[in-house]
Amino acid sequence: MSEAGNEGESGATLVEGPDTVEDLQRRVRRLRRRLKTAESEVRRVRSGLSEARHDLPATVERTIEQVVAERLSFLGEHHLRNLATVVSDLELAGVPGIMIEAGTARGGSAIVIAAAKAAQRPLVVYDVFDTIPAPGEQDGEDVHDRYRTIAAGEARGLDGEVYYGYREDLHAEVRESFARLGVTVEEHAVELVKGLFEDTVHPQGPVAFAHLDGDWYDSTMVCLERIAPRLSVGGRLVIDDYYNWSGCRRAVDDYFEGRQGFELRERAKLHVVRTTP
Repeated sequence: MSEAGNEGESGATLVEGPDTVEDLQRRVRRLRRRLKTAESEVRRVRSGLSEARHDLPATVERTIEQVVAERLSFLGEHHLRNLATVVSDLELAGVPGIMIEAGTARGGSAIVIAAAKAAQRPLVVYDVFDTIPAPGEQDGEDVHDRYRTIAAGEARGLDGEVYYGYREDLHAEVRESFARLGVTVEEHAVELVKGLFEDTVHPQGPVAFAHLDGDWYDSTMVCLERIAPRLSVGGRLVIDDYYNWSGCRRAVDDYFEGRQGFELRERAKLHVVRTTP
């Protein structure tokens, strides 16, 4: 509040009292929201500047346009271009290893990754291809609220479409989407692996790139524990939900706390780069 006084009818100066604790708390919350918005905008602009310096092949641009038009990803065009740019840069740099997506929903981001990488480089896509597993004790209330909505059958897809977790035979649907967009799994060395991450994610060789979209704590942590040690120098993890869900953020913070050889870079999504063996 302003500390300037107001003149009353008597001519006396009425001085407003100090802010209450509740007033200060509200102001802090508003400032935090503004700061979060500003930080997000800075990340978006930085990422956009990086992408502006990198022209993607016309085939990749068309794939991104199709994915957006068919609503095959919760990621917007900006984020999809960022993924494609990272993949293209890794190819140009010759970073060795397979590529991974852990959590694909309707397959849109995986299709973009497959289109941007070299056709012969393997891409392994892990997902339950069903309703997302329940969160655990390490996840915050935001996560549990979201899961209650999903479990109740009340979640909605983009533009009110059927939520991906409620679709019948999502595995077959994703495979068909790859083919329909001209990025067949056979011709682009893509493997779609169905099951829980804890049962399926076991990369055996080097990893050049991984897009981690597991949402919750446990699913994110198991991917980090099994993929990050195999990440090649110069390789990159893109953590989809670090800024969105408390469980994912906590898993990343817990895993990388005090860990050497990795650099966390704030972009439109959180990027983790392997800097030393």
